[in-house]
Amino acid sequence: MNPILIKKSDGTREEFDVLKLQESLIKSGAPITVADKIIRTITEELKIKSEKKGRGPVCDITEIYKQAFLMLKKMSVSAAARYSLRRSLMEIGPSGFPFEEFVAEVFKAQGYRTLTDQIVLGKCVPHEVDVVAWNDKKLIMAEVKYHNELAGKTDLKVALYVKARFDDLSKNKYQYTEDTPARKLDEGWLVTNTKFTETAIVYATCSNLNMLSWNYPRERNLLDLIEEYKLHPVTCLTSLTTSDKKFLIGRKIILCSDLYNNKKAMKELGMSEAKIFKAYSEMGAVFEELDRAKEALKS
Repeated sequence: MNPILIKKSDGTREEFDVLKLQESLIKSGAPITVADKIIRTITEELKIKSEKKGRGPVCDITEIYKQAFLMLKKMSVSAAARYSLRRSLMEIGPSGFPFEEFVAEVFKAQGYRTLTDQIVLGKCVPHEVDVVAWNDKKLIMAEVKYHNELAGKTDLKVALYVKARFDDLSKNKYQYTEDTPARKLDEGWLVTNTKFTETAIVYATCSNLNMLSWNYPRERNLLDLIEEYKLHPVTCLTSLTTSDKKFLIGRKIILCSDLYNNKKAMKELGMSEAKIFKAYSEMGAVFEELDRAKEALKS
């Protein structure tokens, strides 16, 4: 039988990889039996479509995701919430400003104090800096690039531009706490909610530009940090409607952990006690099952 071809979000074709689907399902917290059932169903349907279409791609990868998500939602709501995490980051927008707040939360979780949307004076000119993060040992400034499509990638041109800005900023000194002297910028970061192009990664490695994306670097990437510090956005919750999520983000309630401690916001949405209970149950399950998902991947 010929390989089953699917079309990726960027338009390129690749062979359907059962192991990738299995890993994403298990990493979301789906039990092995549930993951296997979903994989069997999807694989059989792809085989039938492949036999009809011949050598062309049988469907988009987005179609596979949607089918897997709907099946997973019926079997494990908490696993479905985590499985949709990458797409949930895009729902934080569309302006991109809420994603800057989310990135600030990522730095806060690692022990930094933060400010967003700052005008910072370099040696030559002032710059708009999306996130400033600092602690006793380090001062960081980050440029945040938001994409509202999975196929969107941050490329070499952006990396070059951001590096030039940080080079100017690194030649000045800054004071963000009264009890510490002014100091120079320690690190400049380029952060995106999707991926980087290969040339952007090569340049960043060569030029000492720190970068963070959904899958970069290989360890402690954006996905790893979200799971390690339980920074799941409210947009991943299947118990909330799109309008619910927009209302909460408008109130700067970005994380599930923020919502968990803010029942008042859910009441202001007009949510019934039953729906509030469902949202709390989903958030609790998402948090508690993360460790179980990590153990399953190790076995």
